[in-house]
Amino acid sequence: MYKTILVPIDMSHAAEGKSIIDVATRYGGDGTKFILLNVVEDIPNWAAVQLPANIIDNSLDAARDELKAIATASGLKMEVEVRTGHSYNTILDVAAEKNADLIIIASHKPGLQDYFLGSTAAKVVRHAKCSVLVVR
Repeated sequence: MYKTILVPIDMSHAAEGKSIIDVATRYGGDGTKFILLNVVEDIPNWAAVQLPANIIDNSLDAARDELKAIATASGLKMEVEVRTGHSYNTILDVAAEKNADLIIIASHKPGLQDYFLGSTAAKVVRHAKCSVLVVR
């Protein structure tokens, strides 16, 4: 069993996130610490100037509220983290910071762009210092 499991959830696919939590419970035990994470992508400065001043704060609050609702619905005690940054870098940073020994991440079916650029899940798999389980 793993001691600390990090579960990054993309809010645009929140339904998948709920099923990933079910998978996470199979890999954790009674003392496992579960961390739900959402990364709000940084908006480039040239684009941020054209947006309302509080759009990032509103996005962070909405993501935090939705993650809390997912955590409550799971019936498990889960830590909720919402960060800004680039998805895969932030996932790896939080995994290192929280000493995660397993990351459970969802992956979509790869398209042509993923073969050239690599998806977030693929980058996490390649660079993580701990075990990674990809759920499709």
